[in-house]
Amino acid sequence: MKMYGYVRVSSQDQNEDRQMIAMAEQGIPETQIYMDKLSGKDFERPRHKALMRKLRSGDVLFIKSIDRLGRNYTEIIEQWRIITKKKQADIIVLEMPLLNTHVNRDLTGTLIADIVLQLLSYVAQSERENIRRRQAEGIAAAKARGVKFGRPPKQRPAEFANIRAAWANNQISAREAARSLGITHRTFLIWARET
Repeated sequence: MKMYGYVRVSSQDQNEDRQMIAMAEQGIPETQIYMDKLSGKDFERPRHKALMRKLRSGDVLFIKSIDRLGRNYTEIIEQWRIITKKKQADIIVLEMPLLNTHVNRDLTGTLIADIVLQLLSYVAQSERENIRRRQAEGIAAAKARGVKFGRPPKQRPAEFANIRAAWANNQISAREAARSLGITHRTFLIWARET
């Protein structure tokens, strides 16, 4: 039996310390902890794939919370099934002691774990949907207040009018015009069509 840990944060700038500390408290060596700094939107996560290749029957996988397995109900349930049924490894969810297939192996323990897993997976998906809805509502409210999103538009250089005129008279190409202004070909064409 080997012990593994899986840690995931959604982006490079998020901090994984909280999850790493939890793994260390379980006595899992750093070499046995697999970490991805990627969104949970899919399972194209290299360290997760490597972990799945390593897991064997009787191994134990520690995760801090159930949403480390996936972002929606279907993904979480499917990953749980693959790990516990197909790979025959155990899972311990540190934030939810009822989700411990290593200890609760009898019929009652399995039933309770399955019920709790389904409920928590549903809650994780609902929260994800609520976050998206609140984010969309916040963006809509900000736009209604006149907040502009994205980069401010690039200012046209003073010599733009002269260079555009030379381009319009076929004296220079659009690429030459863009180069002389220090902008992209596409930007020059957009600006030229706007005036």
